[in-house]
Amino acid sequence: MKLSKKVVMCAAALALGASSAAWSQSKTLYIGMNGGAMEKAYTSQVFPEFEKANNVKVVVVPGTSSDVLAKLLANRNSPQMHVVFLDDGVMARAISMGVCQKLDDSAALKELMPSARVKDDMGAGVQLGMTGIGYNTKLFKEKGWATPTSWTDFADPKFKGRVVFQSASSSTFGLHGFLALNRIWGGSETNVEPGFTKWASTVGPNVVEYIPNSAKLSEMIQTGEAAIFPLTPTAVSDLQDKGIQVGYVAPKEGAVQLLVDLCVVKNSPDNAMAQKLAQYLLSARGQSLAAAAGAYIPTNPKATVPATMQTRLGKLDDLTKNIKTVDWDAINQRRAQWDQRWNRQIEQ
Repeated sequence: MKLSKKVVMCAAALALGASSAAWSQSKTLYIGMNGGAMEKAYTSQVFPEFEKANNVKVVVVPGTSSDVLAKLLANRNSPQMHVVFLDDGVMARAISMGVCQKLDDSAALKELMPSARVKDDMGAGVQLGMTGIGYNTKLFKEKGWATPTSWTDFADPKFKGRVVFQSASSSTFGLHGFLALNRIWGGSETNVEPGFTKWASTVGPNVVEYIPNSAKLSEMIQTGEAAIFPLTPTAVSDLQDKGIQVGYVAPKEGAVQLLVDLCVVKNSPDNAMAQKLAQYLLSARGQSLAAAAGAYIPTNPKATVPATMQTRLGKLDDLTKNIKTVDWDAINQRRAQWDQRWNRQIEQ
C-alpha cells in the first residue's frame, strides 16, 4: 500500500522525536575527581538530585588531581570531561595552561566565601580544608606537654626526634607547613630563603622522618614516634574514627587554606549543562548534601552540616576564622627548583 507524503513526513517526525528523546535520556556528563570515598559520596548522595532534575547521568572519571590534569592536557582539543575537581595548587596550573572555562555568573558563586573564588572566576572552591597541627594526644598526656599552639612548636627542642614532616616536594601538607614557617621567619612565596636557611637549626633536628604522604602517620602515632605533624582537621577526624588518639590545633598564626576547586572544562561537549552542574555543586544545597555524605567542609556559608560533623571536626566558624592563603601562581613558577633544593638540602 502506498503511503501518502503527509503520513511519511509524520512518521519521520515521530522517529526523529523518539531519537531526540532517547538521546536526551542517555545524555552523560563526565566529571574528573578523586575515586574511592569521594566518588562514592557524590555518586550516591549528591549527583542523583541533579540527574533527576536535568535528565542526565553524571559519571565520575576517577584519579588524583595530577591524573585528571594529565587527561585534560592529553585531550585539550577534544575534551571528554565536562567538569573537574582539582586540588588548588593543581587547579592554578590547569588555569594557566588554558584548559578551564570561566564560570558563569550565578547566585551560588556570589554566596561563596571570598577566598573560595579563584581569580577571574576561572574556578571556585567546592570543598574547604586547612593544614594545621596534628598531635599525638596520648603521648602529650604521658609527657605532660601543653597542647601546641604555634607553627614554631615544630622547632621546640622538647620534640627532638618526635616531629614527622611530610615532604614539601611531594605533599601539600608538608609544603604548607614549610611555607607557614617561612612566613614567620620573614619569607614569602617569592622568597623561601628564610625557610631553607633556618630549617637546619630549628625544625630539622627534631624530625624523626620525612614521609612522602600521610599514609604512614597512623602507625607512627600509635608507636609513639610521631608527636606533632602538619595535618588537616578532616584527616585527624578520620584517624580518630579508627581509634587513634590524635588531635588538631589551628596555629595562632593561622592554618593554611587547602581547597578542592572545580572548573568547567574549556570546549567541553556541553558547556551549558557543565555550567549548570558546577552551579549546583557550589550551591548551598549541593554542598549540604556533600557535607552529609562525606563530611566535606562547605565553601558556601549557607550550606548546612550535620551535628555529628561539628562534633568530629569542631565548630566550623572556629576552624575558618583565621585561615591564610598562599599564592599558587608564584609557587608553581618556582616549585621545581624548590623540590630539587628540598630533596638535596633538607632530606639529603
